[in-house]
Amino acid sequence: MDTTTGSTTGTDWQAWQKSWDRQQEWYMPDREERFRIMLDMVEAFVGTEPRVLDLACGTGSITARLIARFPNATSTGVDLDPALLTIARGTFEGDDRVTFVEADLKDPDWPARLPYDAYDAVLTATALHWLRDEPLEALYGRIAELVRYGGVFMNADHMIDDTTPRINAAESAQRHARMDQAMRDGALDWAEWWALAAKDPVLTAPTARRFEIYGAHADGDMPSAAWHARVLRDKGFAEARPVWCSPSDTLLLALK
Repeated sequence: MDTTTGSTTGTDWQAWQKSWDRQQEWYMPDREERFRIMLDMVEAFVGTEPRVLDLACGTGSITARLIARFPNATSTGVDLDPALLTIARGTFEGDDRVTFVEADLKDPDWPARLPYDAYDAVLTATALHWLRDEPLEALYGRIAELVRYGGVFMNADHMIDDTTPRINAAESAQRHARMDQAMRDGALDWAEWWALAAKDPVLTAPTARRFEIYGAHADGDMPSAAWHARVLRDKGFAEARPVWCSPSDTLLLALK
């Protein structure tokens, strides 16, 4: 395992993981259900000992659930965020089933940094909305080359259908009212979570670097599930469609 940011500091990495999960659940109350369906589909298509690429892995949320459910699975986590990678590396230090790679997914050569040429499954969640349509199309082409025949790619993210503006507006209003109440009850939002990370001695420097890389938040596009499915088929997948959705999120599966 890559331990370039070793975890011999006494930092409670599990506490940071739980804090990240709670912050993400403020935005996505169905997050765990979404992960469960994702792993159901992994088992259905590639079995219980998969080689997985956790794309834009963050703190390793997918990897943690993958390893807990499938102890014989292996995972390669890829991300550019130095703060979230610090938490991920600290959490999984000493687990030889898990490897982390620091790479920019907009760099066309990022797959060359991976330990394997092919994967049974490539999984990602709440990450690719950072990308504009054109770089996302290019990324999908590279993913198609990494997934073996019979393997799957799954993307769980915000996918906006702009043909349903009234539905979108009503859903958004209800969701934000619920989020406002949760914040009054003490939930942390994205900005508050990062403010806490910046104060942690181990995370101060990597947090500063991540904001130099990314800025405040995403400026990407959020095309519809139909757009994602069409592009994935164009890039080499045989089939693609949603396998789960909530009022605001979609889990789209593409089969090689």
